[in-house]
Amino acid sequence: MTQQDSLQDTAPFALPHTLAAKLDPALIDRDREHFTRIATGLERAVADLEERLAEVRRTPVRHGTAALERDQEVHRLSTRLRALRRYDLDLCLGRIVSAEPRDEEDTTTYVGRFGLADPDGRRLLVDWRSPAAEPFFAATHAHPQGLVSRRRYRWAAGRIVDYWDEAFTEEGLAHTAALDDQSAFIATLGGSRTPRMRDVLGTIQADQDAIVRAGSRGALVVDGGPGTGKTVVALHRTAYLLYADPRLGHRRGGVLFVGPHQPYLAYVGDVLPSLGEEGVQTCTVRDLVPEVATCPEPDDRVAALKADLRMVEAIEPAVALYEEPPAASYLVETAWGDVRITASEWAEAFDSPDPGTPHNLARDDVWDEVLTILVDKAGDVVEDLSPDELRRVLERHAGLRDTFDRAWPLIEHTDLVGDLWTVPAYLRHCAPWLAPDEVRALRRDDPAAWTYADLPLLDAARLRLGDPEASRRRRRTQAAEARERARMGEVIDDLRTTARETGADELGDGLVSMLVHDDLQTALVDDAALPASDVDRLAGPFAHVVVDEAQELTDAEWAMLLRRCPSRSMTVVGDRAQARHGFAESWTDRLARLGLMDVTVAPLTVNYRTPAEVMAEAEPVIRAALPEANVPTSVRESGIPVLHAPAAQRDAIVGDWLAQHAEGTAVVVGDPTWVDTPRVRSLAPELVKGLEFDLVVLVDPDGFGDGVAGAVDRYVAMTRATQRLVVLRS
Repeated sequence: MTQQDSLQDTAPFALPHTLAAKLDPALIDRDREHFTRIATGLERAVADLEERLAEVRRTPVRHGTAALERDQEVHRLSTRLRALRRYDLDLCLGRIVSAEPRDEEDTTTYVGRFGLADPDGRRLLVDWRSPAAEPFFAATHAHPQGLVSRRRYRWAAGRIVDYWDEAFTEEGLAHTAALDDQSAFIATLGGSRTPRMRDVLGTIQADQDAIVRAGSRGALVVDGGPGTGKTVVALHRTAYLLYADPRLGHRRGGVLFVGPHQPYLAYVGDVLPSLGEEGVQTCTVRDLVPEVATCPEPDDRVAALKADLRMVEAIEPAVALYEEPPAASYLVETAWGDVRITASEWAEAFDSPDPGTPHNLARDDVWDEVLTILVDKAGDVVEDLSPDELRRVLERHAGLRDTFDRAWPLIEHTDLVGDLWTVPAYLRHCAPWLAPDEVRALRRDDPAAWTYADLPLLDAARLRLGDPEASRRRRRTQAAEARERARMGEVIDDLRTTARETGADELGDGLVSMLVHDDLQTALVDDAALPASDVDRLAGPFAHVVVDEAQELTDAEWAMLLRRCPSRSMTVVGDRAQARHGFAESWTDRLARLGLMDVTVAPLTVNYRTPAEVMAEAEPVIRAALPEANVPTSVRESGIPVLHAPAAQRDAIVGDWLAQHAEGTAVVVGDPTWVDTPRVRSLAPELVKGLEFDLVVLVDPDGFGDGVAGAVDRYVAMTRATQRLVVLRS
């Protein structure tokens, strides 16, 4: 029998010859039969989804709630269809065998990325997020969760290239192939990395799964050192919460996922879609303020001042200066008569918007109230005009409009914050706690020379002010709707005339009586003729926020996230030892100071990624600066010692590694002269956080900086290695 025949006989198992013992029919025949049913069920599920999607898309719905529900159903079906098409049989992660039947049919449960049933409704796969699948991840030998055994599959190109069994009872030992429970798992951890994070759902461990499945109320802090799987937990927790907690669904606000930088977001970009969640908004803190080019703040003292929460709070008095009602009365002169608005009436109008209404949006409400006050007062003075006609006259009154515009102007957030840095008296008024030398330090000549430290203030100003174009857009929309209604009126008149000319008066009158109905006219208005507005999908509010590498956030940046999460339901992921600017407080104290009181800290202490040889070199680096650093314990050894060499050997070392490894990725850290290739990247030390590579080459790490920041950069860069670390010095 040829090797190809052997593979066909055992499909989808394609194990190498060294694992031939695992191809014993007694071990795999049950799985093969089940995979046949999964293949049939998957094919049927895809066909049913395609048919249902086509049917929904043919539904002739255009307006109102029905149109919204139709679009949501199209999105749901499309998302499910794309998720199923991503996989074939590798939809299945593994199986568990229980001591007692978990349903009426069997003690064996197969766990998948998504749930799947056969045409008869029999369960083929349970969703990994469901309660029935929890023992697959949570069972340990100390707490077997009622399991006899567990099997995990390792897939490659749609075939099972390995599997490993764990037995929890003597009965389980009689039906397993791999007595070394951790061998295949450790091999998986040491496998080659790709430019994007590969799915790791099948290797989630019990300590990680407990955090993934924790409730959503309050703030959960996932605290762990390098390689402990914090990012894995953050991503899978996001998918789990969207599945398990209906309060967090997209209709309720959804989830915002915040990463440290764009290379990180690109690296993890495939994970959530692979878990069937495509609606999660992902960004960095810098993305929260669009269309503003920024650079690092060159002055550390200025950066610290802007990071203070009190500076963010200075936005409110800065806006309030532009909401002061005129102190004097104003006489509105018209051709039909004069009417006066007093200072107290100005104040009444300025107090009319609902609390919390953004400044630029509230402006229309105030203007409408001013017009209402004047129209009511002018009733006995102006007799030749109806109230509506008088209102239109007042709206066009140049003097009244100018007085109002000066008292409550439209403001751009960039202008507001720029004025703080260029007008010292304005800054002193809004932030009276600043010392004179601090006001001088914050002053700059170019108001638009934005830095990263400006972003929290720009964000606070943008959300407090609202879109200055909203008012203009609203008026353009009202004018466009009026034009469309006028056009509909002309159409109705033409139809009435045509009907009467052709003698179809009864039909014409009936048709006109329907068309003149206000709701029908509104439905017939051409939406394409109305001005469109861009939706800021990152403005929130969100039902839950997940933030990775959270130890780097300043107090002002935390305010940006809390502003978008009124529920205070958050997953906070980080490592205090990886904070470049230090982190002296506990997580609980830090978050309480920011207003997060319901905080639970869940530690991760096992390093699954970084080999022990690398951690032995990295640990002294961080402990020299932070003796109390939480350094995790590695569970594996690579057998490859850390290499120290001259920087001149960079190209030779990288070239040799590429020649010896057909797969995998590498990074050169700290040497901008290296040009990116498909498999070897060049990154600054601050941009490797959250990433992982098979080979890490550090060039002159002593030049990364002094103090805590330099030590953290060296420590983080070293612990990105999954196989080999090379340290080069000039």
